[in-house]
Amino acid sequence: MPRRLKLFLYRSRRDLRKRTSTGWHILLEKGPSQVQFWLIALVIGIASGFAALGFRKGIETLQAALYGTDDLAHLHSFAGTLPWYWVLLLPAFGGLVVGIILNWFTHDGRVRAVADVIEGAALWEGRVEKRAGLGSALASLITLSTGGSSGREGPVVHLAAVISSWVSARIKADGVTGRDLLGCAVAAAVSASFNAPIAGALFALEVVLRHFAVHAFAPIAIASVAGTVINRIEYGDVTEFILPAEGSLAFYVELPAFLLLGLVCGVVAVILMRSIFWAEDVGDSLQRSLRLPKVLRPAFAGLILGAMAIWYPHIIGVGYETTSVALTGGLGLQLAITFVVVKVAAVAITMAGRMGGGVFSPALMVGALTGLAFGIVATAVFPDVSGSETLYALAGMGAVAAAVLGAPISTTLIVFELTGDWQTGIAVMAAVSLSTALASRWVDRSFFLTQLERRDVHLAAGPQAYLLSTVRVASVMRTVDHERAANEKQCWELIEQGVYIDGNATLEAVMPMFETSAARFVPVVTLGSEGDPPELWGAVFQVDALKAFNRALAETAAEEHS
Repeated sequence: MPRRLKLFLYRSRRDLRKRTSTGWHILLEKGPSQVQFWLIALVIGIASGFAALGFRKGIETLQAALYGTDDLAHLHSFAGTLPWYWVLLLPAFGGLVVGIILNWFTHDGRVRAVADVIEGAALWEGRVEKRAGLGSALASLITLSTGGSSGREGPVVHLAAVISSWVSARIKADGVTGRDLLGCAVAAAVSASFNAPIAGALFALEVVLRHFAVHAFAPIAIASVAGTVINRIEYGDVTEFILPAEGSLAFYVELPAFLLLGLVCGVVAVILMRSIFWAEDVGDSLQRSLRLPKVLRPAFAGLILGAMAIWYPHIIGVGYETTSVALTGGLGLQLAITFVVVKVAAVAITMAGRMGGGVFSPALMVGALTGLAFGIVATAVFPDVSGSETLYALAGMGAVAAAVLGAPISTTLIVFELTGDWQTGIAVMAAVSLSTALASRWVDRSFFLTQLERRDVHLAAGPQAYLLSTVRVASVMRTVDHERAANEKQCWELIEQGVYIDGNATLEAVMPMFETSAARFVPVVTLGSEGDPPELWGAVFQVDALKAFNRALAETAAEEHS
């Protein structure tokens, strides 16, 4: 059957299916703007909320069993009374289990988290790896229950993304719909984790989708509310942290101190992020030099954490007890600074050991301790014009977390919703603005985007930088039998000069070749086995590549401004 006839019949059948299922077609093609789509958003929000709740309850249950206490609010204090060998060996045992899990569920032994969700939203039509995601969630649960020093938001966000990816695959959602379903899942997971519905919705828009399109807001808000309701059914309408008193701020006099605190927190955030990346590089180097099996890498890191926890049990788990103590001013200057240093080291070891978990909760803890230390000094130097040192702890908590996440808006709101203190907004916003601006100059905008840059996934610079990697050469090339195909003789001349590209490559690889070779087209080949000549399939023309890039930019702009 001629190719044109096949294409005609295919299009006819497709049009018939569309006419007989108009409602479903509208849902898939124009999903986020349709009321029907909101029902799916609600279902995903409920499912993601229960996933976040189950993850949290799982950590609490396992921690209570392993450490032998029901008072998890004071787990760190209780751990200090346990036998030293138990505190030492429990994280190592947990690391061994994590290594086995990751070796089974992943091909590279790497935990999936927020950075992978951002990559899925940008490059994979809102999809993430399902098997690796489930394994990562289980590994992170073990890590946080046995003494790992990280947060629970990273694995929860990715677990929710697995749910939305499954739904997107079932309904065959397009890129726009898949991304918005992903945003719904993330919003619900964050809201259910922190009882923060406003911040959950904005986190999905600001960090994961990285735009504030109107069409996405309604379903994401619905999912975020659903996640919050799931949390409040179990825990009630209570904040994570209780502040001692309402903060007071002498605006004109004290505001410069909070601006200075923002700069200090920006530096601390950069140190935290770069410590993690440096520790990862050291871990990779040690693993190669010692020929350490990847399954044992988390156990080795857990042993180091256990040794640290004998003297500093506050590094265990999420660290909310120490954060609460800092926000209430229960630590002195020397202890606060010491805890910052030890916590940064513990988080770096946990991440470098590929044990799992997120960075948001550790950033909150490091920020609160940094703010408290700064506040103790500030109130001692200017006692007559300064407020409480706990106000500096609150501002520091937001400033470090915002710089790490690269999300000043949603992080500021999360801090308010975690504490219930909306009266100190000026202080928090002043510190957050400068910390984010400063830290973004030393990293690629955020911890997550810098992680991706280290994997050669270039999202930090925006769509113009990464869209080329989403278009396959094979989709824009002109085959050898094309009516306007490239001259075959010229193609072979270019191949002999080393100017050719594989059909599975993307425009990101071929565009620089146009610049260096000054050719109008680049031959597309399939390389044979060693000694066999390449097989010519066609050529990709520069004008076709530019048209495809322009279409991708236009589609992205339309999505972000709809």
